[in-house]
Amino acid sequence: VDAILGLELAREKHPDVILMDINLPGMSGLQALKLLREDPLTKHIPVVAISANAMVGDINKGLEAGFFRYLTKPINVNEFMKTVDLALEDANTELSPT
Repeated sequence: VDAILGLELAREKHPDVILMDINLPGMSGLQALKLLREDPLTKHIPVVAISANAMVGDINKGLEAGFFRYLTKPINVNEFMKTVDLALEDANTELSPT
């Protein structure tokens, strides 16, 4: 999926969690995250970055930009499952009435 279609789907489908590759066709994952955070329909959705860029600077830049977590490829299955569980918990907390 390219970035534009992914953004449209996020607005339309309201997923609980978004798994996003940093290197998207059409725009960077950082740019797509910024657009998601600016949109009232999607700003609450936890977005997990998935990237082959494993340099500490890349990871820090992604986390500072607002990704929920930043996972590097190849994916560690246990870390991936724990991250998805945490993101779903976060999404449920955001949606719970206060």
